[in-house]
Amino acid sequence: MISERKSNNLIAGAVIPAAGKGSRFGEKKQFKLLRRSSLLSHALTPFLQSDLIYEIVVVVPGGRVKEIEKQVNSIPKTKNISVISGGERRQDSVSNGVKALTNECKLVCIHDAVRPFVTKDMINDTIKRCDEYDGAIIATKVKDTIKRVKNNRIKETINRGEIWQAQTPQSFQREKLEEALKSADADGVTGTDEAFLLERIGYCVSIVEGTSENIKITTPADWVIAEAIWKERYG
Repeated sequence: MISERKSNNLIAGAVIPAAGKGSRFGEKKQFKLLRRSSLLSHALTPFLQSDLIYEIVVVVPGGRVKEIEKQVNSIPKTKNISVISGGERRQDSVSNGVKALTNECKLVCIHDAVRPFVTKDMINDTIKRCDEYDGAIIATKVKDTIKRVKNNRIKETINRGEIWQAQTPQSFQREKLEEALKSADADGVTGTDEAFLLERIGYCVSIVEGTSENIKITTPADWVIAEAIWKERYG
């Protein structure tokens, strides 16, 4: 039930892409257990806690829909969670997820299933920023010196003060996200994140500063870091 105290313009549907193949990790890490719960389960929890999230769509590999539905149904829930099949690319999976949302959701909040340390504040802050911008993403400032390199030779040292590392969650006005996804598909463009797809057609996406703990688990080394973060947080 949507709280009457919240503006309908701030009601978002969450799309959680979890259809990745895990080729760099060696397995589908989104379903791997971190301290007795899957990464997907850890990622879902703050979305269930957010009063700005109306519903959640989890996008998984086609052959695992029933299996993941059973897992999701075992989680104590305060809102509806749907599980659907993903596509070949990330943005295909996101597009499937957006189409599965009900009309009540005027905003869409997208989050990687393999970022288990997302917080409710990150989610809500990006959603609220969509009152002023076409979208907003969590990102962190780059700490290291950045070089542009070609053929193993440095071509340029980039001002790191202007460089941010994009993370998720990423929230967008739904109609503009849908337009960006359709435009990318029509033009044969594949983006590494949804913010890029909006940027390329002229929309304005804002930055909300996040933390280095909001890691994306891509390689076995990342898993070691995740376990260390968990131990530091929870013992």
